Amino acid sequence: MLFALKKLVGGLLLPLPLLIVLMAIALLLLWFSRWQKTGKIILSAACLLLALLSLQPVADNLLAPTENRYPTWQNQQKVGYVVVLGGGYTWNPDWAPGSNMINNSLPRLVEGIRLWRENPGAKLIFTGAAAQNNPVSSAEVTSRVAQSLGVPLSAIVTLDKPRDTRQEAAEVAKVVGKTPFLLVTSASHLPRAMIFFQQQGLDPLPAPANQLAIDSPLNVWERAIPSPLWLGHSDRAIYEWLGRGWQRLTSGDGASTEPGEQ
Repeated sequence: MLFALKKLVGGLLLPLPLLIVLMAIALLLLWFSRWQKTGKIILSAACLLLALLSLQPVADNLLAPTENRYPTWQNQQKVGYVVVLGGGYTWNPDWAPGSNMINNSLPRLVEGIRLWRENPGAKLIFTGAAAQNNPVSSAEVTSRVAQSLGVPLSAIVTLDKPRDTRQEAAEVAKVVGKTPFLLVTSASHLPRAMIFFQQQGLDPLPAPANQLAIDSPLNVWERAIPSPLWLGHSDRAIYEWLGRGWQRLTSGDGASTEPGEQ
């Protein structure tokens, strides 16, 4: 129940649902009350926020500080495990295998396989429970896609019980022990994930994937015109802020052994 409530409340606090709720409140005030000025202010503020969060310079400046915490892993040392955290997925056997990995999942897997190839003899660990009403777990879908890309089943460990990052860290700790391992997840999620794993007494090596915030040149119109793509980047930044706040509330002060952790 708590898990579902966390997802529901967190989902409603993300930019698009929250702004839609504010717009609905504003329209109710405009149509059915005498609070016309209040309705106009709320509607104007919601529209302005939606426009701003859908602009590339705003969205990527919100996201970049979280994403840039760790550099891409360049094979600085050999490891025994490459841990790829679960993400969005579905399962349709009629689709191309990789199409079953939604949003952040496929880039995580691609980076995980790249790092696994750089560490001969290492094991790939995939995590993630089954979504509601889905007979196949996130970890199993990731395993099937990895096998379709040439990874042998003998090199894969699936942990299909964890439902969130805290549980993933606890389950991974039972497998890796003191063996050095790479922790692969989305760049924006990695700082929060590192804390969960460190709280298990582990010392993961950070390996970010799925970087989204763009600092390379773009066409002027790509920067100036609001787009759902950039709104998605704002959504990702705010999702991680909310996640970090929840982590602090449920883990004391979220203390970490990382240098510079605030």
